[in-house]
Amino acid sequence: MSSTNRFAYFPGCSADSTGISFTKSAEFVCKRIGIELVEIPDWCCCGTSAALVTDKNLAVALPARSLALAEKMDADLDVATGCAGCFNSLKSARHFAKQSEDNRAYVEDLIDMPYSASNDVFSFLEIMHRPENQELIKNNMVTTLHGLKVASYYGCALVRPSKVCEFDDTEDPRSMDELIELVGGEAIDWGYKVECCGGSHNISDPKAAKKLTERIYEDAMINGAEAIAVACPLCFLNLDMREKELNAIREAEGKSLFNIPTYYFTELLGMTMGGSFKELGIDKHFWPAEDIAKQALSARTQSDDTAEAKEVAK
Repeated sequence: MSSTNRFAYFPGCSADSTGISFTKSAEFVCKRIGIELVEIPDWCCCGTSAALVTDKNLAVALPARSLALAEKMDADLDVATGCAGCFNSLKSARHFAKQSEDNRAYVEDLIDMPYSASNDVFSFLEIMHRPENQELIKNNMVTTLHGLKVASYYGCALVRPSKVCEFDDTEDPRSMDELIELVGGEAIDWGYKVECCGGSHNISDPKAAKKLTERIYEDAMINGAEAIAVACPLCFLNLDMREKELNAIREAEGKSLFNIPTYYFTELLGMTMGGSFKELGIDKHFWPAEDIAKQALSARTQSDDTAEAKEVAK
C-alpha cells in the first residue's frame, strides 16, 4: 500500500458519461483533501461484464494493460479508481498475475509489455476511508449532514470475491457507513447493503432485475432511510433511473411509493465541504436529489442558529 496520497488514476469508461456525478464529486473531494490523481496515459476499457462473459483472456488482458501502463509511470504508484466494476476487473487481473510466475508471464504475453503486478488497486471508498484521509475530511468540513438517515449500499463488485477484493468485510462492510457518520449522517442498519441491485440484468431479464432493485428500496424505506449512498456508477444508474418506473408499477398495485434519492458517497462528503450541487453533479440525477439535501442543510442551519441564540442568551 502506498503511503502517499498520490495515485495512478484509472477513470473508466463511465467517468464522463453515466458516472459523471461520481467523477465530479470524487475529484472535488480529492482536491479539497489533497489526494493527487495522475491519469494513466492511454488507458483502455477494463472489459468488466462483457469481457468476463465473452473471453477470459480478454478479461485479464484489458485491465492488465492499463495496470502495466501505470507501472510504467511509477512502479510504486498504486492505482485508484471510482467505478466498482473497474476496481473488480483491475484487482482480478492483478490477483491472477500474482498467483504464480507462470501467470505473470502469461499476462505479459497477452498484453505484449512488461508487467510485474507491483502496484495495488484501491477504490475511492477505501482511499477516503483511510484514517489520515478521514482526518483531512473532518478538517475540511464547513457543515454536516445533520443526521440525514442514509442506507450505505456497497453492491456486488466492491466486496466479492473476497480473496480478490480484500474489502473491509464481505457481508457487513462498514467503511461507507463510517464516512457517512464522520460527516454527520446517520448510517442506518439494514439488510441489503451487499445484495445485487440487478443492474446488469436489465437487458437479459428486466422483470427479475426490477424485483432486485425494488427490494433494495423496500428495505431502505422500512428501515427509515432518507437517502441511499453508493460507490458504483452502475448501481447508481440502476437505482436512480428506475425509481420513477418502480413507483408507477407500485401505484398501480396500490403499494406505498418510494421517495429516496440515491447519492454517490462522494457527493455527500462534498456537500459537507461546501460543494454546490452543480459542482458535485447532484443536478444531473434522474430522481430529484436536491430537496432532501437542502432539507438536511436547512435543518442544520436552524439547529445551529438556535444553539447560537441560546449561547448569546446565557
